[in-house]
Amino acid sequence: MKAVIFDCDGTLVDSEVLTNEVLVEAVAEHGLVISLAEAVAAFRGGKMADCVAALEQRIGQPLPPDFVSQFRTRMASAFRDRLLPVDGALDLVRSIRQPFCVASSGPRDKIELSLSLTGLLPFFKESIFSSYEVGTWKPDPGIFLHAARTMGIEPHSCVVVEDSLAGVQAGISAGMQVFAFQPHDPDPRIPKQVRIVRHLSELNRWLSSAALPNRA
Repeated sequence: MKAVIFDCDGTLVDSEVLTNEVLVEAVAEHGLVISLAEAVAAFRGGKMADCVAALEQRIGQPLPPDFVSQFRTRMASAFRDRLLPVDGALDLVRSIRQPFCVASSGPRDKIELSLSLTGLLPFFKESIFSSYEVGTWKPDPGIFLHAARTMGIEPHSCVVVEDSLAGVQAGISAGMQVFAFQPHDPDPRIPKQVRIVRHLSELNRWLSSAALPNRA
């Protein structure tokens, strides 16, 4: 393996619960009551437009035109108050010897805010890829293939680290080695050939023991 491609939310930063707490509160104001667990299960790793479409279907009417912008503002506020890196993320990126990047379905400003608040941004610098800039969202492999192409590395030589089923599927479709970060009960839908990682230190040990080129 010659490069590592990380997802951001739920993989590097512990944002999934925070994000869905804000979402549950926001949709409750429009008459839809869903549990936090239900929201996380339904919307983890999803495209925002698809999430909104699913919510509107359940509500039975369109959400206000400014729903997404208001949601993102509230989410950013929650992040500034409570966002933390995933346990082990900082140690991992400090020790990786090969090139690495982050490839997320979120917009660039959200990715940069999340990485900045958690002390991770200096490790990525220009190595940030957003689906909003590429025009493809997981489980489509486009964002991963674009990241590999930009780094000049063949897809089969890349490792993908993902927490969502959509991200895992995108990595498999890209022809990459996939690790599913599942700190709690593993998603039973994850294919059997995918290695399950319960803590990022496991990935750290695996990469450190591999015969890989030094990170430039």
